[in-house]
Amino acid sequence: MALSTVAVRCPVCGTDLRVVVAAEPPTQWFPCPNCHAPMPVVVPRDPPPLYSWEVLPGLYPPMERPRVPRWRARRAVAAALIAVAVLAAALTAVLVYDGVAASEPASFTVDGTVDRSVAGSLQPILGAEVALTDDAGRTTTEATGPGGGFSFSAVPSGGVTLNVTAAGYATVTVTTFVSVVYGTQATGLEIVLPPAGSSNGTAITLAPFPDLEQFLASVGSGAVLLAIIALVAGFAAVASFREDRLPIGVVGGAAGIVSPLVLTYLGLSSAFPILLDLTAIIAAAGSFSFALRAIQMAQTGPAPD
Repeated sequence: MALSTVAVRCPVCGTDLRVVVAAEPPTQWFPCPNCHAPMPVVVPRDPPPLYSWEVLPGLYPPMERPRVPRWRARRAVAAALIAVAVLAAALTAVLVYDGVAASEPASFTVDGTVDRSVAGSLQPILGAEVALTDDAGRTTTEATGPGGGFSFSAVPSGGVTLNVTAAGYATVTVTTFVSVVYGTQATGLEIVLPPAGSSNGTAITLAPFPDLEQFLASVGSGAVLLAIIALVAGFAAVASFREDRLPIGVVGGAAGIVSPLVLTYLGLSSAFPILLDLTAIIAAAGSFSFALRAIQMAQTGPAPD
Protein backbone atom coordinates (compact mmCIF):
# COMPACT_ATOMS: atom_id res chain seq x y z
CA MET A 1 0.00 0.00 0.00
CA ALA A 2 1.23 3.51 -0.81
CA LEU A 3 1.63 6.31 1.70
CA SER A 4 -1.63 7.48 3.25
CA THR A 5 -2.57 10.82 4.79
CA VAL A 6 -4.63 10.47 7.96
CA ALA A 7 -6.30 13.20 10.02
CA VAL A 8 -5.82 12.69 13.77
CA ARG A 9 -6.37 14.64 16.96
CA CYS A 10 -3.93 14.72 19.86
CA PRO A 11 -5.53 13.06 22.92
CA VAL A 12 -3.54 15.33 25.26
CA CYS A 13 -3.99 18.86 23.92
CA GLY A 14 -6.64 18.29 21.24
CA THR A 15 -4.55 19.62 18.33
CA ASP A 16 -5.84 18.56 14.89
CA LEU A 17 -3.18 17.53 12.41
CA ARG A 18 -2.56 15.37 9.38
CA VAL A 19 0.15 12.73 9.31
CA VAL A 20 1.58 10.63 6.49
CA VAL A 21 1.73 6.92 7.40
CA ALA A 22 3.75 4.30 5.55
CA ALA A 23 2.55 0.83 4.66
CA GLU A 24 4.53 -0.77 7.50
CA PRO A 25 4.56 -1.19 10.47
CA PRO A 26 0.81 -1.51 11.22
CA THR A 27 1.04 0.92 14.14
CA GLN A 28 3.21 4.03 13.94
CA TRP A 29 3.90 6.77 16.48
CA PHE A 30 3.97 10.49 15.75
CA PRO A 31 4.84 13.42 18.04
CA CYS A 32 2.27 16.15 18.51
CA PRO A 33 3.79 19.43 17.20
CA ASN A 34 2.16 21.33 20.04
CA CYS A 35 2.70 19.29 23.23
CA HIS A 36 5.11 16.63 21.81
CA ALA A 37 3.01 13.80 23.24
CA PRO A 38 3.38 10.50 21.30
CA MET A 39 0.26 9.52 19.33
CA PRO A 40 -0.42 6.03 17.94
CA VAL A 41 -1.75 5.88 14.38
CA VAL A 42 -2.95 2.62 12.83
CA VAL A 43 -2.35 2.17 9.11
CA PRO A 44 -5.81 2.11 7.43
CA ARG A 45 -6.80 -1.17 5.86
CA ASP A 46 -10.13 -0.05 4.37
CA PRO A 47 -11.27 3.12 2.59
CA PRO A 48 -12.68 5.86 4.84
CA PRO A 49 -14.73 6.00 6.92
CA LEU A 50 -14.70 2.23 7.51
CA TYR A 51 -11.40 2.25 9.37
CA SER A 52 -12.42 4.93 11.87
CA TRP A 53 -12.95 3.91 15.48
CA GLU A 54 -16.28 5.73 15.51
CA VAL A 55 -17.74 3.37 12.88
CA LEU A 56 -16.07 0.13 13.96
CA PRO A 57 -14.77 0.65 17.51
CA GLY A 58 -13.56 -2.95 17.93
CA LEU A 59 -11.78 -3.26 14.57
CA TYR A 60 -8.27 -2.70 15.90
CA PRO A 61 -6.78 -4.20 19.06
CA PRO A 62 -6.17 -1.67 21.84
CA MET A 63 -2.59 -0.61 22.38
CA GLU A 64 -1.11 0.55 25.61
CA ARG A 65 -0.10 4.18 25.45
CA PRO A 66 3.64 4.68 26.02
CA ARG A 67 4.59 6.20 29.32
CA VAL A 68 6.05 9.66 29.07
CA PRO A 69 9.26 9.80 31.15
CA ARG A 70 9.28 12.09 34.16
CA TRP A 71 12.33 13.92 32.90
CA ARG A 72 12.17 15.80 29.65
CA ALA A 73 14.21 14.17 26.93
CA ARG A 74 14.68 17.49 25.22
CA ARG A 75 16.21 19.09 28.31
CA ALA A 76 18.43 16.07 28.95
CA VAL A 77 19.75 16.18 25.39
CA ALA A 78 20.33 19.94 25.63
CA ALA A 79 22.24 19.50 28.90
CA ALA A 80 24.45 16.76 27.39
CA LEU A 81 25.17 18.90 24.34
CA ILE A 82 26.05 21.87 26.55
CA ALA A 83 28.57 19.64 28.34
CA VAL A 84 30.04 18.65 24.97
CA ALA A 85 30.31 22.29 23.88
CA VAL A 86 31.87 23.51 27.14
CA LEU A 87 34.45 20.72 27.39
CA ALA A 88 35.38 20.98 23.70
CA ALA A 89 35.84 24.74 24.07
CA ALA A 90 37.99 24.24 27.17
CA LEU A 91 40.21 21.71 25.37
CA THR A 92 40.51 24.14 22.47
CA ALA A 93 41.83 26.78 24.86
CA VAL A 94 44.29 24.27 26.37
CA LEU A 95 45.68 23.32 22.95
CA VAL A 96 46.02 26.96 21.95
CA TYR A 97 47.94 27.67 25.16
CA ASP A 98 50.19 24.64 24.63
CA GLY A 99 50.91 25.67 21.06
CA VAL A 100 51.89 29.18 22.10
CA ALA A 101 54.04 27.88 24.97
CA ALA A 102 55.79 25.32 22.76
CA SER A 103 56.73 28.00 20.22
CA GLU A 104 58.54 30.08 22.87
CA PRO A 105 62.38 29.78 22.88
CA ALA A 106 63.76 27.25 25.38
CA SER A 107 66.85 25.10 25.84
CA PHE A 108 67.27 21.52 27.02
CA THR A 109 69.91 18.93 27.80
CA VAL A 110 70.28 15.66 25.90
CA ASP A 111 72.57 13.04 27.40
CA GLY A 112 73.07 9.32 27.79
CA THR A 113 75.52 6.47 27.28
CA VAL A 114 76.68 4.39 24.32
CA ASP A 115 77.17 0.70 25.15
CA ARG A 116 77.79 -2.65 23.55
CA SER A 117 76.43 -6.03 24.53
CA VAL A 118 79.04 -8.56 25.64
CA ALA A 119 77.90 -11.95 26.95
CA GLY A 120 74.52 -10.56 27.93
CA SER A 121 75.90 -7.53 29.80
CA LEU A 122 76.38 -3.94 28.67
CA GLN A 123 79.83 -2.38 28.47
CA PRO A 124 80.50 1.31 27.60
CA ILE A 125 82.16 2.17 24.31
CA LEU A 126 85.00 4.66 24.44
CA GLY A 127 85.37 7.09 21.55
CA ALA A 128 81.98 6.50 19.91
CA GLU A 129 80.94 9.49 17.83
CA VAL A 130 77.55 11.02 18.68
CA ALA A 131 76.23 13.64 16.22
CA LEU A 132 73.21 15.65 17.41
CA THR A 133 71.07 17.46 14.84
CA ASP A 134 68.59 19.91 16.38
CA ASP A 135 65.31 21.25 15.00
CA ALA A 136 67.08 24.12 13.23
CA GLY A 137 69.30 21.70 11.32
CA ARG A 138 72.50 22.47 13.26
CA THR A 139 74.75 19.46 13.94
CA THR A 140 77.03 19.09 16.97
CA THR A 141 79.41 16.17 17.35
CA GLU A 142 80.85 14.72 20.57
CA ALA A 143 82.93 11.63 21.40
CA THR A 144 82.02 9.42 24.31
CA GLY A 145 84.31 9.26 27.34
CA PRO A 146 85.59 6.25 29.27
CA GLY A 147 82.14 5.60 30.70
CA GLY A 148 80.54 5.82 27.27
CA GLY A 149 78.71 8.97 28.24
CA PHE A 150 77.78 11.97 26.12
CA SER A 151 75.97 15.23 26.92
CA PHE A 152 74.65 18.13 24.83
CA SER A 153 73.40 21.35 26.40
CA ALA A 154 71.43 24.34 25.05
CA VAL A 155 69.41 22.15 22.69
CA PRO A 156 66.45 24.17 21.31
CA SER A 157 62.83 23.00 21.33
CA GLY A 158 61.72 20.57 18.67
CA GLY A 159 62.92 17.37 17.12
CA VAL A 160 66.33 15.97 18.01
CA THR A 161 68.21 13.35 15.99
CA LEU A 162 71.20 11.46 17.41
CA ASN A 163 73.42 9.61 14.96
CA VAL A 164 75.77 7.25 16.85
CA THR A 165 78.70 5.56 15.11
CA ALA A 166 81.75 3.61 16.27
CA ALA A 167 84.40 1.55 14.54
CA GLY A 168 83.33 -2.06 14.28
CA TYR A 169 79.67 -1.37 15.09
CA ALA A 170 76.54 -0.63 13.08
CA THR A 171 75.08 2.87 13.15
CA VAL A 172 72.15 3.68 15.44
CA THR A 173 69.89 6.70 14.85
CA VAL A 174 67.65 7.94 17.68
CA THR A 175 64.89 10.51 17.11
CA THR A 176 63.35 12.26 20.12
CA PHE A 177 61.48 15.49 20.89
CA VAL A 178 61.86 18.20 23.54
CA SER A 179 59.60 21.14 24.45
CA VAL A 180 58.16 22.83 27.54
CA VAL A 181 54.71 21.28 27.04
CA TYR A 182 55.62 17.87 25.67
CA GLY A 183 58.80 15.86 25.47
CA THR A 184 59.94 12.28 25.15
CA GLN A 185 63.01 10.78 26.78
CA ALA A 186 66.01 13.04 26.19
CA THR A 187 68.17 12.41 29.28
CA GLY A 188 69.58 9.12 30.47
CA LEU A 189 69.42 7.60 27.01
CA GLU A 190 71.01 4.17 26.75
CA ILE A 191 72.07 3.43 23.19
CA VAL A 192 73.37 -0.06 22.43
CA LEU A 193 75.35 -0.47 19.19
CA PRO A 194 75.06 -3.81 17.42
CA PRO A 195 78.17 -5.38 15.88
CA ALA A 196 79.04 -4.37 12.34
CA GLY A 197 77.54 -6.67 9.76
CA SER A 198 74.66 -7.74 12.01
CA SER A 199 72.53 -4.95 10.54
CA ASN A 200 72.80 -2.01 8.16
CA GLY A 201 71.77 0.36 10.92
CA THR A 202 69.06 0.76 13.50
CA ALA A 203 66.55 3.61 13.72
CA ILE A 204 64.82 4.27 17.06
CA THR A 205 61.91 6.72 17.10
CA LEU A 206 60.80 7.97 20.51
CA ALA A 207 58.39 10.73 19.38
CA PRO A 208 55.55 10.86 16.82
CA PHE A 209 56.63 14.37 15.78
CA PRO A 210 59.90 14.73 13.83
CA ASP A 211 60.10 18.51 14.32
CA LEU A 212 58.48 21.45 16.09
CA GLU A 213 56.65 22.59 12.97
CA GLN A 214 54.71 19.35 12.65
CA PHE A 215 53.96 19.39 16.38
CA LEU A 216 52.52 22.92 16.18
CA ALA A 217 50.57 21.97 13.05
CA SER A 218 48.97 19.03 14.86
CA VAL A 219 48.17 21.14 17.92
CA GLY A 220 46.66 23.88 15.76
CA SER A 221 44.60 21.41 13.74
CA GLY A 222 43.32 19.80 16.94
CA ALA A 223 42.34 23.20 18.34
CA VAL A 224 40.45 24.13 15.17
CA LEU A 225 38.59 20.80 14.99
CA LEU A 226 37.65 20.91 18.68
CA ALA A 227 36.43 24.49 18.22
CA ILE A 228 34.19 23.32 15.36
CA ILE A 229 32.86 20.51 17.58
CA ALA A 230 32.14 23.07 20.32
CA LEU A 231 30.25 25.32 17.88
CA VAL A 232 28.19 22.46 16.43
CA ALA A 233 27.31 21.08 19.87
CA GLY A 234 26.50 24.56 21.20
CA PHE A 235 24.17 25.32 18.29
CA ALA A 236 22.53 21.90 18.67
CA ALA A 237 22.06 22.48 22.42
CA VAL A 238 20.31 25.82 21.87
CA ALA A 239 18.17 24.43 19.04
CA SER A 240 17.23 21.32 21.04
CA PHE A 241 16.25 23.39 24.06
CA ARG A 242 14.05 25.72 22.02
CA GLU A 243 12.44 23.13 19.77
CA ASP A 244 12.20 19.35 19.88
CA ARG A 245 13.96 18.68 16.56
CA LEU A 246 15.42 15.20 16.73
CA PRO A 247 17.95 15.35 13.84
CA ILE A 248 19.72 18.30 15.45
CA GLY A 249 20.39 16.24 18.56
CA VAL A 250 21.79 13.45 16.39
CA VAL A 251 24.19 15.83 14.63
CA GLY A 252 25.33 17.45 17.88
CA GLY A 253 25.87 14.07 19.52
CA ALA A 254 27.86 12.81 16.54
CA ALA A 255 30.14 15.84 16.83
CA GLY A 256 30.96 14.86 20.42
CA ILE A 257 31.59 11.23 19.49
CA VAL A 258 34.35 12.10 17.01
CA SER A 259 36.33 14.25 19.48
CA PRO A 260 38.65 11.42 20.67
CA LEU A 261 39.32 10.50 17.05
CA VAL A 262 40.63 14.02 16.46
CA LEU A 263 43.41 13.69 19.04
CA THR A 264 44.22 10.13 17.99
CA TYR A 265 44.39 10.91 14.27
CA LEU A 266 46.65 13.93 14.83
CA GLY A 267 48.97 11.98 17.13
CA LEU A 268 48.13 14.15 20.14
CA SER A 269 46.83 11.26 22.24
CA SER A 270 50.36 10.23 23.20
CA ALA A 271 51.45 13.82 23.77
CA PHE A 272 48.47 14.78 25.93
CA PRO A 273 46.92 11.65 27.47
CA ILE A 274 44.90 13.73 29.96
CA LEU A 275 43.18 15.47 27.05
CA LEU A 276 42.31 12.09 25.57
CA ASP A 277 40.62 11.16 28.86
CA LEU A 278 38.60 14.38 28.75
CA THR A 279 37.52 13.73 25.17
CA ALA A 280 36.23 10.36 26.37
CA ILE A 281 33.81 12.29 28.60
CA ILE A 282 32.81 14.41 25.61
CA ALA A 283 32.24 11.27 23.55
CA ALA A 284 30.08 9.77 26.33
CA ALA A 285 27.85 12.86 26.47
CA GLY A 286 27.67 12.93 22.67
CA SER A 287 26.78 9.23 22.56
CA PHE A 288 23.92 9.84 25.00
CA SER A 289 22.47 12.61 22.82
CA PHE A 290 23.02 10.65 19.61
CA ALA A 291 21.48 7.40 20.91
CA LEU A 292 18.48 9.06 22.58
CA ARG A 293 17.57 11.14 19.54
CA ALA A 294 18.18 8.24 17.13
CA ILE A 295 15.88 5.98 19.16
CA GLN A 296 13.21 8.68 19.26
CA MET A 297 13.46 9.16 15.51
CA ALA A 298 13.09 5.42 14.95
CA GLN A 299 10.02 5.26 17.20
CA THR A 300 8.17 8.35 16.04
CA GLY A 301 8.47 7.92 12.30
CA PRO A 302 8.16 10.83 9.83
CA ALA A 303 7.20 14.26 11.12
CA PRO A 304 3.53 15.31 10.70
CA ASP A 305 2.39 17.99 8.28
